[in-house]
Amino acid sequence: MNYDTALRGYTAKRIEEIDGADILVGIPCYNNENTLAHVIQMVTHGLAKHYKNKRSVIHIADGGSTDDTREVAKEFQIKPWQEKIVSIYRGPGGKGTALRSIFETAERLHVHACAVVDSDLRSITSGWIFYLLDPVLTKGYQFVAPVYLRHKYDGTITNNIVYNLTRSLYGKRIRQPIGGDFAFSRDVAQFYVDQDVWDTDVARYGIDIWMTTNAVTQGFRICQSNLGVKIHDAKDPSEHLGPMFRQVIWTLFSLMENYEEYWKKVRGSEALEIFGYEGTTEPEPVQVDADSMIERFKIGFQQFSSLWKDIFCETCFKEIQKAAEMDGKAFHLSTDAWVRILYELAATFHQWPANRLKLVELVTPLYYARVASFVKQSWKMSSHEAENLVEEQAVKFEKHKDYLLEVWDRKHREQRKKQHAAQ
Repeated sequence: MNYDTALRGYTAKRIEEIDGADILVGIPCYNNENTLAHVIQMVTHGLAKHYKNKRSVIHIADGGSTDDTREVAKEFQIKPWQEKIVSIYRGPGGKGTALRSIFETAERLHVHACAVVDSDLRSITSGWIFYLLDPVLTKGYQFVAPVYLRHKYDGTITNNIVYNLTRSLYGKRIRQPIGGDFAFSRDVAQFYVDQDVWDTDVARYGIDIWMTTNAVTQGFRICQSNLGVKIHDAKDPSEHLGPMFRQVIWTLFSLMENYEEYWKKVRGSEALEIFGYEGTTEPEPVQVDADSMIERFKIGFQQFSSLWKDIFCETCFKEIQKAAEMDGKAFHLSTDAWVRILYELAATFHQWPANRLKLVELVTPLYYARVASFVKQSWKMSSHEAENLVEEQAVKFEKHKDYLLEVWDRKHREQRKKQHAAQ
């Protein structure tokens, strides 16, 4: 079914009643009864402290929670001069649809700026509201991406994949392209609403990277804001990140196809202005089981190595094979190998005729190998020191971009030859 709006009738009516606002803060949520009250509290305090003279609305966009999330949202007392909307969105389940409803609300209320924050945050402070909104309200920026002080093992998908690819493809050093907490101007909200993606998988997963990539490719003015420590319901990479890896990779590679002309012309990258929090703190540790990830990689090698041999170049496959033969203590999959693996995978995905999600599934064990390797390498480092490893890796992705272009075009030619031969 096609939904022409993510707003239900009663939500649209509530927006009409409010009529207009300067600021909107959106909170997409699903089964977050334990963390939501704290998030709303910090949002209402932040708006009261920094923007008391502005008309502010808080929109809690729920995905049909089966716990008491909506009750918590309705009962929480915000400041009397602020407005609150609690809604269940319409459309495919997923964060993307929740955000669509927030974009539509921003547009209908004609706000100057909109911020979105995750509903499972335990470390949000009232300062976040200022850090996110101020660059849009006073400095003319149109999209604000977050920067966090994160534990070295929180955000492994960002550290090993998303930051590297976004930076080398699109030329902007956006440290947290899938951060979940960001701000934007009304024209950006309007642009997002108008895109024809709301019935696709982007609306189910991958919305954060879709937003960031579009902000870059459409030429919107982008900056970053440091929010300090991010503590949320963190997940052990060995347990929960397989599905997330598949979703993020699928979205990243699909976007590469949409914006092929754009990224092929980009060389190097530029730093973005950073505002916000200026202190430093060591974040809460995130537990990670490297041995379990190595084990999963080795099982994957036994099952899929013949397919991996077809997908990856000889040098690449040899590196994978070498890692599969290592014991846990000495385990290592080099950064150079990882750069080639991701670039070759992107080119293969581009030519893969059917069931691409299956392809991404088959290579998930390689991601476990890379994360385990990163964990081993950074075991004795502070999170601050591990950040240098992440930077070194990102520079290598940039340096080897010519390899991506070469393999992308080569695989394309090979695929066309196969098609001609089949005819």
